[in-house]
Amino acid sequence: MEFETVIGLEVHAQMSTNTKIFCGCSTEFGKPPNTNTCPLCLGLPGVLPVLNRKVVEYAIKMGLATNCRINQTNVFARKNYFYPDLPKGYQISQFDLPIAEHGWIEIEVADKIKRIGLTRIHMEEDAGKLIHDDREPQSYVDLNRTGTPLIEIVSEPDLRSAEEASAYLKKVHAILRYLDICDGNMQEGSFRCDANISLRLLGQEELGTRTELKNMNSFRNVQRALEYEERRQRDILLEGGKVIQQTLLWDPDSGKTSSMRSKEEAHDYRYFPDPDLVPVEISAEWLAEVKETQPELPDERKARFMEELELPGYDAVILTSERELADFFEESLAIYPNAKKLSNWIMTELIRELRDRDQEIGQCQVSPAHLAKLLALIEKGTISGKIAKKVFLEMLETGKDADTVVKEKNLVQMSDEGDLLQIVQEIVAANPEQVKQFKDGKTKVMGFFVGQLMQKTKGRANPKMANKLFGDALNK
Repeated sequence: MEFETVIGLEVHAQMSTNTKIFCGCSTEFGKPPNTNTCPLCLGLPGVLPVLNRKVVEYAIKMGLATNCRINQTNVFARKNYFYPDLPKGYQISQFDLPIAEHGWIEIEVADKIKRIGLTRIHMEEDAGKLIHDDREPQSYVDLNRTGTPLIEIVSEPDLRSAEEASAYLKKVHAILRYLDICDGNMQEGSFRCDANISLRLLGQEELGTRTELKNMNSFRNVQRALEYEERRQRDILLEGGKVIQQTLLWDPDSGKTSSMRSKEEAHDYRYFPDPDLVPVEISAEWLAEVKETQPELPDERKARFMEELELPGYDAVILTSERELADFFEESLAIYPNAKKLSNWIMTELIRELRDRDQEIGQCQVSPAHLAKLLALIEKGTISGKIAKKVFLEMLETGKDADTVVKEKNLVQMSDEGDLLQIVQEIVAANPEQVKQFKDGKTKVMGFFVGQLMQKTKGRANPKMANKLFGDALNK
């Protein structure tokens, strides 16, 4: 029996507004519990919501960026369910008339481009947060997050593997960051994902019974959770069992899922239009205005890097994967206009060091101008590529520019032929056995001589000049 995996993702993205979606309370993260609240957040009688215009603008931006149709008339609805962190007993969301529908984005997996459909994008308010005390049999309710503006981005069930799901999620995250409408912080809950997964026999049209996965706070955990659930469902079906439709929690420590509750359907929420909010009307003028402010998106920037800068596709994909990284590259390029050399340094030295330090590009001590000037020093022959890597590490640690580090550490490359020739002659005279090997045709021994020179000059000797001088001396 061969099975096909079917995955659909629901992404919740918190909008980067200063205030909540229906009131003026702050959205600042990390404040003391229940301090960013007001009577409306608390669901007290007699309060009336007032829609934040900026939330609508941000939702339009995401709809346009994902090729959606913008519904110029859209309606808020009440989604009814009862939970301790939902004080009103319902969540204001959108149902049959969302702000955007029927879009798509493209992902690249194994060098193949695939289009993933979007069912809808809708606006809604966030619920609060339950804090469980492991020491005592009680939980606390923090309503600071209540009313925080969200957009929910719902994909079609077009994804066929955990790898595709991860690529899709990264693409959605990148688009949100390029638009500057969501900070994308998964640890703080600004970017969350629920995944629906089912298996069906290969060639079968009807979808299998799905489960929903929650509690995934990183791209890696989304992929791990889906891979585990895919194996779990396959084992059940191969043994002749039936998959139970339910919501599952992912435990990254154990690498397993556990049941949370039975899966709800839309009718369980008893949606109806919110009587306190009039339909949202988006004028043609406002829509055109938002379109004009749309920034260059990842795919457009990637295409430009390949066409104008003649960068390989691999380089362009990496450099445009994050808006901040692409900005860093272009700021450096304005000072050091060698795109390929700059790309190589960013993709190898910079990204590796940031990963090792668990840092984002915005936390980097090396500015775009400092990196550009470091590469210029290599170009001029002031320092070698090997020394440049040592200088770069010092720059990362201290924030100093390359010139300062080179002067302080006395790392200027030795390129004076007279100074180097004397050391070369001393090394040749001290190693007759290696000289004989070279004379006998073992030219690889040249590396030994250059290594000796580098050791004596503490890596400062000009490598090209060193090879020339040793070649002249040994061939006499």
